[in-house]
Amino acid sequence: MQIKNKLNKKNIPKHIAIIMDGNRRWARNKGLKDIEGHEKGAEALEKIVEVCEKLGVKTITVYALSTENIRERAKREVLGLFNLMRMAYHKRIKKMMQKGVRVTVLGEVTGLPATIKNLITQLRKTYIKSESITLNIALNYGGKKELVDAIKNIVKDGIDINKINEELIDKHLYTKGQSDPDLVIRTGGRIRLSNFLLWQTAYSELYFTHILWPDFNEKELKKAIIWYQEQKRNFGK
Repeated sequence: MQIKNKLNKKNIPKHIAIIMDGNRRWARNKGLKDIEGHEKGAEALEKIVEVCEKLGVKTITVYALSTENIRERAKREVLGLFNLMRMAYHKRIKKMMQKGVRVTVLGEVTGLPATIKNLITQLRKTYIKSESITLNIALNYGGKKELVDAIKNIVKDGIDINKINEELIDKHLYTKGQSDPDLVIRTGGRIRLSNFLLWQTAYSELYFTHILWPDFNEKELKKAIIWYQEQKRNFGK
């Protein structure tokens, strides 16, 4: 995709959501193990968060592991991903939080291993001094499941049916209190949302690239943002 214009620093999306696709293909193309692709993907994420913070992005939501991934992929691979997450917490996430990054987890925590649950508890308890950006990690996440959970909680609260509206549903989502994504980026060449933030992306701009996630860098991010700035956002008006 050819981009001619320059980045407008006055029109930076407040919330960028990313479907980080292509780790395994990147590794296999190089004759490496799948987990090495995921490790390189974690490194790419750290760099992208740093660039987003410098540009003034306020929220990043990344699709780390879907409910379908956990259910359908080989048990060995899933366990390897959980182990990588533990390492990433100690090697990367702690350092990011010290720099002002608030890290939250979106998804069904109940079905996760105890070690991962403990990490999530630590994330929630950590005080972030001089918070600059929020990183949402969608883990054991599914957009349809999120909506089902929201409806169940509304019913459980006994709310009158006539009082149910979009604002109320927003308050029962995993992302409650946050703005919806302005820009969704999917790497790896697939052109679909794959059950990611189905409610929140109703008016997001969708950017697809063939670049595999481990190769997605500052240059590619800025290319996506420039493309976003060229779109006319009228929200149905």
